[in-house]
Amino acid sequence: MRPAMHNTPFDALTVGMEAEHVRVLSADDLYIFANSSGNLNPMHLPKEDGDGDGHPESVAPGMWVASLISAVLGCQLPGPGTLYRSQTLRFTGLAHAGDRLTVKVRLTAKGEDRLVRFDTWVEREDGTRILEGEAEVVAPEKPLSFAAGEMPGLTVQRHVHFDRLLALAEPLPAIPTAVVAPERADALAGAILAAQHTLIEPILVGHALRIAEAAEEAGIDLAPYRIVDMRDHQLAAEEAVRMVLNKEAAAVMKGHIHTDILLGAIVKRDGGLRKGGRRLSHVFVMDVPGRDQLLMVTDAAINIAPDLQCKADIIQNAIDLALALGIEQPKAGVLSAVETINPAIPSTLDAAILSKMAERGQITGGLVDGPLAMDNALNLAAATTKGITSLVAGHADILVAPNMETGNMLAKQLIYLAGAQAGGVVMGAKCPIVLTSRSDDDKARLVSCAVAALAAAGGPVRGPAT
Repeated sequence: MRPAMHNTPFDALTVGMEAEHVRVLSADDLYIFANSSGNLNPMHLPKEDGDGDGHPESVAPGMWVASLISAVLGCQLPGPGTLYRSQTLRFTGLAHAGDRLTVKVRLTAKGEDRLVRFDTWVEREDGTRILEGEAEVVAPEKPLSFAAGEMPGLTVQRHVHFDRLLALAEPLPAIPTAVVAPERADALAGAILAAQHTLIEPILVGHALRIAEAAEEAGIDLAPYRIVDMRDHQLAAEEAVRMVLNKEAAAVMKGHIHTDILLGAIVKRDGGLRKGGRRLSHVFVMDVPGRDQLLMVTDAAINIAPDLQCKADIIQNAIDLALALGIEQPKAGVLSAVETINPAIPSTLDAAILSKMAERGQITGGLVDGPLAMDNALNLAAATTKGITSLVAGHADILVAPNMETGNMLAKQLIYLAGAQAGGVVMGAKCPIVLTSRSDDDKARLVSCAVAALAAAGGPVRGPAT
C-alpha cells in the first residue's frame, strides 16, 4: 500500500512554497515510455546506437523528464485535485539511464479562479539544470487525502540475465559441438547462429542431402562447416557420442531427432557418455522478467518419477551448472505442495532427506532446503508469513520439481504466462548436451549454447587475481 497523499488547497497556498522529488532514471523507464508514447527513436532506447557513433546513447526523452514535474504538482504541491493549464519547457541538458534527477517546483503567483503559477526545473545530482520552465495549474479547492492503493504493476519483458550469460560466454573459445541431425531449417539455423556468435564450432552429423536442403531453405552457406554424413538417426547419435569420447567434440546439440534416440545413445552403459554413476537430468535456465536473478527449473525433460537418489543427482547437476554460470552459492528449493513434512505426501519426505543430505556433504557446492511450496521458495514475504527460517526460502536460484510433469508444467507456465525465456542443457554426462525445441526463438537457442559453453569450460573466464 502506497502512503496517503495530502494536498494543499488554494486558500492555504502561499508564494514561495516549494516541493521536490528525487527519481533515478532506469533503463526500464526508457522502455516503458517508448511503449506508452510510441516514440521509438533509437537515441532513447538502451543498447541502441541512435547517432551512428558506435555507442548506445540511452538519452531520456525530453517529455519523460518533463513528466516528472507533473508528478510533483499532482502528488505533492498543490497535490491531489490539481489540474494543468499550461507548461513551458526549456531543455538545457540531457539525462541518461542511471542518472539521479531532482525535480523542484516553487510557487510564484496566485490568481483568480484558483490559478497558480510555479517555477519548475529538473537538475542532475551535481546541481546542473537540464530543464527549466513555468507551470500554470488549477489548485484544488478543498483539502483532500488520497491513497492510491494497489496500482497495477508493470513488468518490462526484457531479458538482462540472458544478456549477461552471453557476455560471460563471449570470451570463451568456441566449443566443438556435434549437432545431431540438423535436417530442418530451424534446427540448422540455431546451430549456425551460435557459430556466428562464436559460441560453438558445429560439426553437422546427419543425412548430408537433407542438411543441404535445410541450408538452402534457410539461406545458409555450409562451406565453412564440417558435415559427417550419417543417414540414420541412431547412427548419427552414436557418431556424436564417439566424437565426444575421442575428444573431437566437447558438447552435443540436438537437431531434428527424437530426444529418446539421442539420449539412448548417450546413456548406454558401454560406450555412452555416463559420468560415473550420476543420473542425467535436464536443467532449464530461465530469465523471468521482473526477477533480479536467473531461475533454474529441474528436472522437466528426462526423469519421469525420480527416486531419492535420482533427485540428489538432479540437484547436484543443477548446482554444478549454477556454479559454472557464475552463481557463487546456488540455493536449491526442493518443491512440494506444502512446506511442512507430511508422510501422506512423499515429496515432502524426499525434500527433507535431501536437505539433510546437503547438510552432511552428500550434495555439495550449494544450499538445499525443503520441502518448500512455490510461494515461499521464491517470495521472502511469503516465507516470513509462514514462519520459515532458511537461507534458501525466498531466495531460491534452483527449483527442484518432485517429478517431470510438475517441472515441465512449471517451466512452460513461466514461459507462456510470465514472459520468461528459457535455455537449457542436460547435465550429468561427460559433456553438456543442448536440447533445443522447435518453439525456441533465436535468443533461447543462443543462450542454450552459451550455457553449454560455460558448463564445458567450468565457468566464466576469470581475471587475474589481485
